[in-house]
Amino acid sequence: MITEPNRLDEQLRRALEGEAWHGPSVLELLDGVSAAQAAGHPIAGAHSIWELVLHLVSDYELVLRRLAGDGHPMTAAEDWPACPALTEENWRATVEELTRLNTRLRQAVRDFPAERLDVPLVSEVPYTAYTQFIGVTQHNLYHAGQIALLKRAGAAT
Repeated sequence: MITEPNRLDEQLRRALEGEAWHGPSVLELLDGVSAAQAAGHPIAGAHSIWELVLHLVSDYELVLRRLAGDGHPMTAAEDWPACPALTEENWRATVEELTRLNTRLRQAVRDFPAERLDVPLVSEVPYTAYTQFIGVTQHNLYHAGQIALLKRAGAAT
């Protein structure tokens, strides 16, 4: 029997790893992107690919924090963390952290009681568990579109 937490898990996997209905997933788009490409700003005023990936990391951290009972709001620095030094190692570490957090959240979602999906994770935040879990998927896909545009713009310059 497929449970709602299992369906949410599958959507989180598809948005990050592949087989997403809409097109390329986040990791499919990041495949082959170098640190220099990730740090580039081919569109004036837009975030870089690296900044977007760090922002996605912060979203996972936020929901995992709420699952642990911590409802304090995210600071601006947490929401858009600064990029580390421009090295291939740091870039790979950032992508690996995103993947690791996706795995952690997916396990937490699979373990989450289906009967609590319509209840907020913490009292300080009015969003239900379901809204936050599917929201991470939506957030990944929103920024996947931006990453695709940044890759295209970077290739054109």
